[in-house]
Amino acid sequence: MMAMLGVGRSRLRQIVVHPKFPRPFQTLQGGSVWLRSDVEAYIRDHRQPRPADEDTQG
Repeated sequence: MMAMLGVGRSRLRQIVVHPKFPRPFQTLQGGSVWLRSDVEAYIRDHRQPRPADEDTQG
């Protein structure tokens, strides 16, 4: 999920407690599990698009 959001572990912890972030699908002893579709919907609806890398332009 860190790769999907483009963040590190500390920032991920901040994001998952935000009220607009989806609730985990399941909470296991080893951690929480989110549905990919829920995380993708959150990214689409609540995250700003990342600027394109200069290396990939032209």
